[in-house]
Amino acid sequence: MRDSYVFGLMLRTRSSIIQKVEKLPEEKRNVIPEGFSNSIHWQLGHLLTITDIIVFQFAGKESAIPENYKTFFASGTKPADWTGEPPAWDSLIQELTQQCKLIEDTFGGKLHEPLAVKDNFAKAETVGEILIMNISHESSHSGMINAMLKILG
Repeated sequence: MRDSYVFGLMLRTRSSIIQKVEKLPEEKRNVIPEGFSNSIHWQLGHLLTITDIIVFQFAGKESAIPENYKTFFASGTKPADWTGEPPAWDSLIQELTQQCKLIEDTFGGKLHEPLAVKDNFAKAETVGEILIMNISHESSHSGMINAMLKILG
């Protein structure tokens, strides 16, 4: 598994998502379209949070995001349950952009290293395998974001 391929795919997937949502008007960012349980704001925070959990924490590294992000964006959360103000849209966009570089800087040349969390839902054994799982997760959410954007007009 080549580093350049994996990190390039990760960056292309993430950049595509950011590019799609960057022009979304502020008044539509927190709208939950009919048939969905989350907003695009939630989707962005979720991608950032889940990537942190499954890439950094499964690899035995420190979390690179504030702990309260899990309260807002972990699996099973939704804006209807939020108490308090979630991280700002612009902050999430900036952190999503920086996260790819942080992952490459942290794990470049280490894709074959074993994960610290061996018992994980993805059944991944190495850093490279969990990165591929994460790209798959992001691609799934990219499709949801595309559908949401169409509904939001």
